[in-house]
Amino acid sequence: MQNILQNKFILAEGSVNEIIRRSNIKLHPTLANAPLIYKEQKVLLAGIYKSYIQIAEKAGLPIFLTTPTWRTNSERVKASQVRSSINVDACHFMQTIRDEFPNFSQQIKIGGLFGCKNDCYTPEEALSAEEAQEFHTWQINELVKGGVDFLICETIPALSEALGIARAAAQTNTPYIISFVISRQGKILDGTTLAEAIKTIDSSVPKPPLGYAVNCAHPSFLLPEKQDKSIFHRLIAFNANSSSLDHCDLENADCLHVDNIQEWGDQMLELNKKWGVKVLGGCCGSGVEHIEYLVKNR
Repeated sequence: MQNILQNKFILAEGSVNEIIRRSNIKLHPTLANAPLIYKEQKVLLAGIYKSYIQIAEKAGLPIFLTTPTWRTNSERVKASQVRSSINVDACHFMQTIRDEFPNFSQQIKIGGLFGCKNDCYTPEEALSAEEAQEFHTWQINELVKGGVDFLICETIPALSEALGIARAAAQTNTPYIISFVISRQGKILDGTTLAEAIKTIDSSVPKPPLGYAVNCAHPSFLLPEKQDKSIFHRLIAFNANSSSLDHCDLENADCLHVDNIQEWGDQMLELNKKWGVKVLGGCCGSGVEHIEYLVKNR
């Protein structure tokens, strides 16, 4: 992983769930896209990941992909009565996809993805550090068992839960990334600055994260000019929403919201060129066209 991060520009996938929705396939009510790995729609799911790999391969750029396991925590898996091995199975599903690109496989890194326990836009529902360490350990261990290259927890709305996740992930031998969701004021949703969160976590665990990230926010939300410049030594990735609407507006919307791709892409590329954020990808509302724009204009 450290070798990959020597690259100045690394792609990440765009949204997977948005493309599934555009195909009129219903996501599982609690596990999102994870159960598709057991169904005939797994061909579509694999095709989405392959489309992102093909962009990276053509451009000669490394790419970070993530397992479709954002919501497959222990509580949801037990309640849904799916296979308890779903996280491990999802890791193997992704590895099978990578194996289809033998000449490029070393440039494809697979992250074991998981998220916060409760609503990712409601920081008051975040777990305490102690609760988070206990709650997330099961899924972290399952993803490690699946053989991922790194762990990544995404859309974390509060420092407390991120700290507990870091404590749990630090107990493994697998590198990990913590990705926050931020407001348009450039802060984590609980009001913590990115600089404070990074400093707190880095100084509190025996093995700090490989780096930090932001996801599920428009690139304009970061306000890099107003950030403590120390964060750019540790902020390595940004997976951005395609729309600059607030999270509450996007969550309650009855249609897809996508801002001008050029404006989105140029703001993303500035994060790389001016601020050194290495890994760029998409989140809600994004697709192949967004990742292609980044490649063509980097």
